[in-house]
Amino acid sequence: MAKEKTIYTCTECGGISPKWLGKCPHCNAWNTLIESVAENPGAVKNRYSTQRQGLAKASEVTALADIEASDMSRTPTGHEELDRVLGGGIVEGGVVLIGGDPGIGKSTLLLQALDSLQRAGLNTLYVTGEESGAQVALRSRRLGLDGSQVKVMAEIQLDKILATLEGTQPAVAVIDSIQTVYSDLLTSAPGSVAQVRECAAHLTRTAKSSGVCIILVGHVTKDGALAGPRVLEHMVDTVLYFEGDTHSSFRLVRAIKNRFGAVNEIGVFAMTEKGLKGVTNPSAMFLSQHSEPVPGSCVMVTLEGTRPLLVEIQALVDDGGANPRRLSVGLDKDRLAMLLAVLHRHAGVACMDQDVFVNAVGGVRISEPAADLAVMLAIASSLRGKAMPKGFLAFGEVGLAGEVRPAPRGQERLREAAKLGFSVAVVPKANAPKKPIEGLTIHPVERIEEALDLVRSLQ
Repeated sequence: MAKEKTIYTCTECGGISPKWLGKCPHCNAWNTLIESVAENPGAVKNRYSTQRQGLAKASEVTALADIEASDMSRTPTGHEELDRVLGGGIVEGGVVLIGGDPGIGKSTLLLQALDSLQRAGLNTLYVTGEESGAQVALRSRRLGLDGSQVKVMAEIQLDKILATLEGTQPAVAVIDSIQTVYSDLLTSAPGSVAQVRECAAHLTRTAKSSGVCIILVGHVTKDGALAGPRVLEHMVDTVLYFEGDTHSSFRLVRAIKNRFGAVNEIGVFAMTEKGLKGVTNPSAMFLSQHSEPVPGSCVMVTLEGTRPLLVEIQALVDDGGANPRRLSVGLDKDRLAMLLAVLHRHAGVACMDQDVFVNAVGGVRISEPAADLAVMLAIASSLRGKAMPKGFLAFGEVGLAGEVRPAPRGQERLREAAKLGFSVAVVPKANAPKKPIEGLTIHPVERIEEALDLVRSLQ
């Protein structure tokens, strides 16, 4: 019997090499080549001939102005936070990819959503490749989904899954997970680059042709990226990431890609004994409950997609000796070093021999530069040992020249702060509203030294 030929496939780009190499010769990624069995040429020919038969006829070339287009109809899932991330609900024929760490709550949330859709009268299907039907039933009972009529199928063979989708015609189907599904046309193991790409392509084609909304659950690597080829994210319509610490009860679902809605939208959930529940006021989880203001704390308003969130920035400045440390949690550490240099040069606040620790409360990660002003005011507050006034907040980007630049959608940020009871705000001059906001005193500033002088006068 002839020995099977082995090849090495890159998990990042899908490139093939005849021998193992430390660096992929196609995309230059390190330690990404995995061993697999070379495909049978006959099977490859059969696979592509089958694909050609399933392709629709070519459509005519039409001008954009002549195409009748209407908004996609959406079906709410019964969970407001999930609907927010999806752009209003599920779309007929849409393909959603959701990834996250093991145990973060992906299967729990999708099972709850399917149960809500089924109770609303939709035909649903849950395909599990990692658990048995009994395990899924036990989870549904733990979640309090008594009497659920969600159809469950424990299967990993692609052709059987496609046949079931064609036979049952569900409105929504969940494939948990795409890494466990395999096609007989390929000889590689389930979860390999070729299998994931091929199975996802077939499922996407089925969703577009039949109108069923398919939700794919994806594994993640140790770096937090979705496992499998990058083309997987290009094929689907929506990519969602589950974020959060498994030791915390709060979870964030973030939209990285959405062809039917806004990207970078987030949904906030709390893990309870009865599953994931939406958090109606997510700002509360990012604010510390101080009875009185404390030094080194400043609240800012950040934007997550279209949602303004109030986040508390905490800073601690302490004697550092000869080798002072610079540590930031939830914020860019390189930007922290830049802000300390601006503080010294333009505001006369020196921290050269001090340890500086900065933290965004609640485990949130802030990537926008609008947090600059709040970070610098928190550092100055900790260094002087004086707290900010009660109900104080600040936001704005700070440049290397010391200027305070405007943040996008400043009016929405201020209105959200006023709604939650904040009374004093230091903002860039360009973000100052033309009409006063009830209950909120706004102090516009143009430079960082002006902002620090203003805060000293308020303390």
